[in-house]
This record gives sequence, C-alpha cells and structure tokens, in this order.
Amino acid sequence: MRHNKVGSVMTSDVVRAAYGTPFKEVARLLAGHRISGLPVVDEDDKVIGVISETDLMSRQAAIPDPFGPPHRRRLVSLTRGVRRQAVKAKARTAGRLMTAPPVVVHADDTIVEAARTMARHQVERLPVLDETDRLVGIVTRRDLLQVFLRTDADIREEVIKEVLARAMWLPPRSIDVSVAEGIVTLSGQMERKSETEIAVSMTRRIDGVAAVVDELTWRLDDARLSPDEQALHGVADDWLRKL
Repeated sequence: MRHNKVGSVMTSDVVRAAYGTPFKEVARLLAGHRISGLPVVDEDDKVIGVISETDLMSRQAAIPDPFGPPHRRRLVSLTRGVRRQAVKAKARTAGRLMTAPPVVVHADDTIVEAARTMARHQVERLPVLDETDRLVGIVTRRDLLQVFLRTDADIREEVIKEVLARAMWLPPRSIDVSVAEGIVTLSGQMERKSETEIAVSMTRRIDGVAAVVDELTWRLDDARLSPDEQALHGVADDWLRKL
C-alpha cells in the first residue's frame, strides 16, 4: 500500500543560514524569500537549529524604546526559558538567535509522521534530512496538505487495487467501494469478521482518506472461534484463494 513520503512534497531549494550569519542578513533572507523560518546548518550541511519570525521578534522586542517611560528593573526567575530569551535578545548572529535542538524529519518519513511531528511540536515547517542526516529540503504545513487534494477516483482505485485485490486477494467487484469528498464507504459481504476489520483499518491508512464508513457484513464471526478453529479456517481460505 502506498504512503506518500515527505521527500515527494518537500521543497528542495532550501533557504538556509550558517551559525555566523548576521542578524540583519537573516532578516533579509526571511523577507526576501517571503518565508517565516529557516534552518541553520554547519559546514557539513547538518542542521543545528532553526530560526523563525518569532525569534526575530524576540530580538526586536528587547530593544528599549527611547521615547517610552523608564523601564523598572525587576527580578525574574532565571528559568531555562528566561535565559534563552535573554540570549536571543542580545543575538547578533544566527547561531545565537536560533532555537536548538531542531525538530526535523527525514525524506523517507511518511506525510502522516511529519504531520504528527508538526502538531506535537507546534511548528509550521520542518527541515528534511537524508539518510546521512544532511539537509535536503524543507516541508511546510501547506506541503503536507497536498495529500488531501487527491481525487476521489484516485483514492477509490487505490482501495480496490491495494487493499482488496493485492492485500486481501478478493475478486473484482466483490466489495463495493464508493468515495465522496475523501470519505470511503465499504459495503458487501466478506468471509470473516476479522477480514472486514483489516479492510477498514488498511483503508483508513491510505493517503487522502478523511474517514471510512463501514457497511461490511461477514459470513463467519471468527472472533468467537477457538484459536485452533481460527487457524483452520484461515488456512483453508488461503488455499482456496490461491486456486
């Protein structure tokens, strides 16, 4: 079954900065390329951190307003976050401004894995690494959303070919598959209840599927069989399908 990889939707031409890139140059890179963030790499193209517009805003917000009221000094707890913000406030280079360690993905990761990483870390873009952990691309939320632009016809074809025919060895048109706005409906009768559960589970994992409506029935409820009986039915069915 096909799962789109991050490498198929990433942008290969990556705008990047080095550790010593000046603050002003980082700002020019972001503005000139109309992007909200970029990776920071070392001399071996290994990603050592990332910079976002928020990092730049932290730097600018720390500059005192010469026309504002006098700033009262106050004691603050030297927590890890406070110390990090203090460093960024005085940063003159990308290396001092960046957030580290970076959150990254690999080109061979699935789009689903990348989306989960983005959601878990609440970021909008991820540097993409190759098998040697070198930077090869960048992927954004918009890139990942491309998977949901697959047509209903394309999704239906994959369900029939990859799930029903190749994985479950079912004859053509034995199960009815309809797709509307990414919602897949499976209807018809299968041999065992466990097979219906497998078909539904595999269909849910197909790229672009928003939901699965399960209208499948079964001839044999193998959940009620003993382990020996389950094995016997499974072997018999497999042999029949191979004939």
